[in-house]
Amino acid sequence: MLKFIHICLLALLASVSAAQAQSAVIDVKFRDFFASPIGPRGLQISQALRAADGERVRLTGYMVMQEDAPRGRFFLTPLPIRMSEHADGEADDLPPATVAVEMPASDSALPLPHTAGLLQLTGVLRVGRHELPDGRVVWVRLLLDPPI
Repeated sequence: MLKFIHICLLALLASVSAAQAQSAVIDVKFRDFFASPIGPRGLQISQALRAADGERVRLTGYMVMQEDAPRGRFFLTPLPIRMSEHADGEADDLPPATVAVEMPASDSALPLPHTAGLLQLTGVLRVGRHELPDGRVVWVRLLLDPPI
């Protein structure tokens, strides 16, 4: 009987460890997006950011204020920014360390009102060139976790 309890306890610990591994979150900082110092080839994605590609991460930043409430996606930056789309058209000045945050499929059609202040977001990080439906190209995306 004691051996059976021991085996059950080991199985329970193994399942808890697996669940903790799946829920592990890597903290990613905007300052670590690019290799430093910047060389003659310009900005280069850092090894730390490449290593986080495909991983579940936590990122803290500011939601970019857009004139028209975006649907299903918004931008996150290290500083608060307001885009003047009507005045500037597509010539916005987003910093290089901008993340396109994509809502879960269940919320992708909802308008997203601007949220002021720091946001702490968790999801899967995707690093690499990606063209958005509006033609804008981003290099870092965060696919938000679905709501619990």
